[in-house]
Parts: sequence; C-alpha cells; structure tokens
Amino acid sequence: MGLSLIFQTRAMTDTTPNSPPTPDPLSGYVSPLATRNASAEMQAIWSPRRKFGLWRRIWLALAEAEQELGLSITDEQLAELRDHLDPTNQELAAAAAHEKRLRHDVMAHVHALGDVAPAARPIIHLGATSQFINCNTEIVLLRESLDLIAVKTARVIDALADFATTWRDLPTLAFTHYQPAQPTTVGRRAAGWAYDLALCLDRIEHMRDSLRLRGVKGATGTQASFLALFEGDASKVDQLDILVCDKLGFAADQRLLLTGQTYPRVIDAFVLSDLASHASVIHKICNDIRLLSNRKELDEPFGDSQIGSSAMPYKRNPMRCERATGLARFVMSLAHNAYDTAATQWLERTLDDSANRRLSLPESFLALDGCLDIMHNVSGGLIVHEATVNANLLAELPFMASENLMMAAVKLGRDRQEVHEAIRRHSQDAGTRVKDEGLSNDLIDRLRDEPLLAGVDLDRELDPAKYVGLAPRQVDRFIADVATPVRQRFADRLAPPPEPNV
Repeated sequence: MGLSLIFQTRAMTDTTPNSPPTPDPLSGYVSPLATRNASAEMQAIWSPRRKFGLWRRIWLALAEAEQELGLSITDEQLAELRDHLDPTNQELAAAAAHEKRLRHDVMAHVHALGDVAPAARPIIHLGATSQFINCNTEIVLLRESLDLIAVKTARVIDALADFATTWRDLPTLAFTHYQPAQPTTVGRRAAGWAYDLALCLDRIEHMRDSLRLRGVKGATGTQASFLALFEGDASKVDQLDILVCDKLGFAADQRLLLTGQTYPRVIDAFVLSDLASHASVIHKICNDIRLLSNRKELDEPFGDSQIGSSAMPYKRNPMRCERATGLARFVMSLAHNAYDTAATQWLERTLDDSANRRLSLPESFLALDGCLDIMHNVSGGLIVHEATVNANLLAELPFMASENLMMAAVKLGRDRQEVHEAIRRHSQDAGTRVKDEGLSNDLIDRLRDEPLLAGVDLDRELDPAKYVGLAPRQVDRFIADVATPVRQRFADRLAPPPEPNV
C-alpha cells in the first residue's frame, strides 16, 4: 500500500457503503495546549463562542448608545439584538458559510446576526469598522485572561507559603555559582520563590486594572464616520465613546485617547512582556527543583503508577517541572513576537498583525495557564528528604565553619595564624580525599583530632542553625507582609485546580 493511500485510509472513519466518508477528528492537527496543558477556564475565554458572543454584546452596546443619543434605532431592533447575544451552533455555521463567500470574518457575523435578527439588520455595526469589534473584544479577553492568571498565581503563592512555613527552620546548603555557599533554610528558599511570583502578581494585577478600551474611534482613529452620523455634533461623538465603554464595563478614564484603526499594538507587547517575565520566574523555580531533585533533597509529586522512563524502571524524573519549563520557554519566546508586531504596523494600520495575533495572544495565555497549574500541583506536593538535606549540608558545613572554629580556638589562647594553617591544611586534604579518591568527607574527624582545636566544642560550632542568619524570621516576614495580603485579596478564589491532564 502506497504512503498516500495509507494517509487517505487513516483520514477516514468507517462508513456505510452508500454514505460519504466522515473526516476523522484525529487525522488533523490539534494543539497540545488544548489537549494537555491549558485549563478549561482559559480555553473558554479564548473560545470562538466567547469571542463571537462578545461581538454581539459590543454591537448591542453600540446600538443602545446610538439610540440614547438620538439616532433612529427602535426598541424592537434592540430587543432582537438582546435575544441573540449567544450564537447557536447553527448560527456559527451560517457565519462560517458567509465568511467563505465574503472572505471577511466580521462581516460574515454581521450577516449571520442579521439573518436571525432581520429587524435589527439595518443598524448592526452602524458607523463602525471591523477593529471596533475586534480590538474592543480583545481588550476584554486580555483583561479576563490576566485576571485568571492573577488567581492562579495567588494559588501558587499560597501553596509555596504553606511549604515555606512548614520548613522555615530546616537548614540547607545554599549555592552561588552552583557552588556551596552560606546555608539558608528550605522554607526560606521557597519563600524566595513565592516572593518572585508575588512581584509578578503585582505587575499582572496592574496590567489588568490599567487596560484601556479602544472605544469608538472609526476607521483611522478620527471618528469621522460617527461625526457624520451625528451631523457634525462632536459632543455626541464623545458621549458615544463614553457610553459604549461604560456598557462594556470600562469607565470613562479607562478609554484610549488616541488610536489608529486598532488599539496601539504596543499594548500587546506590554502584556506579553509581563507574561514572559512571569514565565521566567516559573522556569527558574522549576529548574531549582530539578537541581535539588538531582541532589535527592526534593522531589515533585509522583503517582503510584507513574513511569519515569520507558527504558530505566528505577527513574523518578521531575517531568512536571520539565514540562513547565518547556511551556515557560514558549511563553518567553512570544514576547519578542509582540515587539515585532508593534514595530511593523504601518501608519494607521496594516493587516499583517491579524494572523500573528490570533496565535500569539491566546497561546501566551494558554501556555502560562498550564505552567501555573503545574506549578500549583508541584508546590502543593513537594517532598522534602530531610536526612539527605542534613547530610548534604554537613558534608560542606565544616568548610564554612572554619572561621568560627578559628575564633573559638583563639579565645582558648591559641595562635590565630597556626590555627588558620591547620584548618587550611585539613580542609585541603579532606577536599582531595573527596574529589580525587571518591571517599567521604572526613574533615570533622580531622578537626576533632587537631591539638590546636582541643577544648573547642565542635558540635556547638557546627550547629547548622548558627549559620542561617535571619532565614526563619524572613519567612515569617514574607508570610505576614506578602502571602497574607495575597490570601486576603483572593480569599474566595484559592480552590486548587484539577490535577494536570498528563
């Protein structure tokens, strides 16, 4: 059987001899953002049904405002529009047929709405341009999506705050340059992760609350068509802009003052840049967890029947964090896309933004949404291997405690320079034993046998809690000053999301 015939066969489902072949829904591309990653809530925001329902609500808002300002629009026409705010499957199919003929998505839906609201047909889209519909719809969708991202970020902060509180006092080795450094605590590290997310949350909430609606601006931003409708009365054009925005949930000061045909595409760059920053924090957190998993200090949740590797049955891979980092990189990559689109808009508008933005806007949100759900799942189920945390710290702590040991010996009357040289020599020898001979770190035993340290309480000087600084107190401060206000702000929206699909 030839390759093309194989593909043809796979592209059809079983049919009866006299019926036409039915396309197989699995024979075409389906985005893994929809099947594996993004939540039902975020997918609903960016769904065709939500978008086209908003289109009809915007047409209604325009018609209501135009009537209120004296245009000849009847109550019957408005009633018809109100009766058809949510397009049926049949109406959506009709719109698709119109678009195939007209090659224009907005006008296709104007015709589809006019088909079921014939009395209103003459006044649908009166004075408007396509971007009156598209841009105002997109600003609403951006605001709804940012709100959902804010909620999901708050959930992750809440989960990490619980984890930080639980492990606020457990000392652990810190790293700079991925080399052992002054200890911190397991809880303090997690509080740092959550604090970075809280900084992102501030940006997301600010962006959500500062978005401005395009409003009623006309084909090139001059409002000329509306000025003509109101026979040169500029005050009515201003009132129309305010009224329409108010009906769509935006106050008078939440309107853009000036636009071309579209709202400034730099707004998309602002939004996607904040999403990319958000994604970078998730990427960093997940990478930290992956590194700590390698050290056997932390594990992400792992199902009873979960398989880590098809070839190596013993493996327990941090696949959730790996998946989140992959999605995060995708989100970060789309920020530059938005900069390109904003930079390449010619004069009052070019259409080369459209096909691009149909991908970049929803997919940025869908991917980050999936990241946050994974991050919540991981944060709520992180496993700490306390014995390994302690062992890893104690293997390095003697090196870090050398100055304290030296000071304690000096207090007992020893020569500071001689003690320094003894500790230096023992440290180097112990390091060679570990690195070159593959043996355990015996520095503590060497120091116990060192005559210059006789009388020094090594156990006391090597207590890890002495070296974590204000880490536990900083956790408490984070909980009080950051996590608690976030919890209060989102108190009724912190219910955990469902388990990740995969």
